[in-house]
Amino acid sequence: MDQDFIATLFTLIQSRKETLPEGSYTTSLFRAGEDEIVKKVGEEAIEVVVAVKGQGPERVTSEMADLVYHSLVLLAQQNLTWQMVVDELERRHRKR
Repeated sequence: MDQDFIATLFTLIQSRKETLPEGSYTTSLFRAGEDEIVKKVGEEAIEVVVAVKGQGPERVTSEMADLVYHSLVLLAQQNLTWQMVVDELERRHRKR
């Protein structure tokens, strides 16, 4: 997965927020609202930590993918963008 795929995925998530197509898991998150999205991000973060503590690299990768996806949904819900996160990381790197 490269930066271009993250941008593509984020664009799809934003589209789902606008169109709310039936049958979409992303749509169900947006319909459930901020509290549910925040809850999912928290759950996925905990699952990453648990996976790191003995479930192996495949499980860590899977849980990290879930965390990134739900974090992207949260960004879209908050009317923020993935590029804003990238910009902040770049800004921090330049400060070094």
